Amino acid sequence: MSSSTGEVQRERSDAHPFLTAALRCYQCKKCSSGCPLSFAMDVLPHQIMRLVQLDSPQEILVANTHWICSSCQTCTTRCPNDIDIAGVMDVFRQQSVDNGTVSEKEPALFNRLFLSTVKRHGRVHELAVIGKFKLLSGQWLNDIPMGLGMLLRGKLRIFPNRIRGRHEIRNLFKKRTRV
Repeated sequence: MSSSTGEVQRERSDAHPFLTAALRCYQCKKCSSGCPLSFAMDVLPHQIMRLVQLDSPQEILVANTHWICSSCQTCTTRCPNDIDIAGVMDVFRQQSVDNGTVSEKEPALFNRLFLSTVKRHGRVHELAVIGKFKLLSGQWLNDIPMGLGMLLRGKLRIFPNRIRGRHEIRNLFKKRTRV
């Protein structure tokens, strides 16, 4: 590895601890083989780790992998090197939004709405996310039968759950915006 690439990786690693950990990956592919959504990804999780090692963030940002990732933590759990692969995906998701390199607008919109409800209520309020997403994306009538069925079965709550510690969660978001 050239010294200039190493310097870039060290600089980047200081900004994102998850990316430092990705440098430990030895390509066992347990993350990719365990990922329940790998069939829909254009670049598999182990390949993302390799692109991090090769200092190729542009290739990662144009891929759909970090948007497809559901952060289920299966890859992180299976990793023998304790790399938070789902955390790496979150870093690139956020970088895509920050840099304006979002290839598809719906995932970024959904991500923003999801995080805004977590910030406001301390946890996700599914009905608010779905309602705002449908309104802003223009997909008003899609999924109405399924949504009504979920509402009638009590799977969607009309009002958000109250939790303790909402203010601490808001403070986490404030810290994130200062970084």
